[in-house]
Amino acid sequence: MAASLLYPFVLLAGALQALGNSMNAQLRVALTNPWLAALVSFLLIVFVFVAMAAVRPQPFPEKASVAAMPWWAPLGGIAGAVAVFMGLLFVDEIGAGPFNGLLITANLLASLAIDHFGWLGMKPKRLGPMRAGGAALMVAGIVLIARS
Repeated sequence: MAASLLYPFVLLAGALQALGNSMNAQLRVALTNPWLAALVSFLLIVFVFVAMAAVRPQPFPEKASVAAMPWWAPLGGIAGAVAVFMGLLFVDEIGAGPFNGLLITANLLASLAIDHFGWLGMKPKRLGPMRAGGAALMVAGIVLIARS
């Protein structure tokens, strides 16, 4: 399957992430305690994934594949949780546009470095002039969004 066929789903996920940040901010306001709001948010996520595992079961991994897994592989969820928690705390303070712009721009810059150096098991993809130019446009865009 061509990767470009997956782009609409990724765009949907990005739009949902922007909605989720604002929803989580309102959850924090309603529950007062940001840690409790994060717990409620993540308990719902766990429920959805448990339900999906029951509806669409997949085989369990073999011992060898778990043993070969890099030590840092399970930490991806914590990395994502930091972004969710930052949204809980800050999106209503700085606005959805600047918050998500900063989040996505930082994500893009880090992703370009990951691709360029082949970090975290990714296939290296050189940071050429077009990719660097796109990153510069993202940085310029967030500067304009955050200042207005």
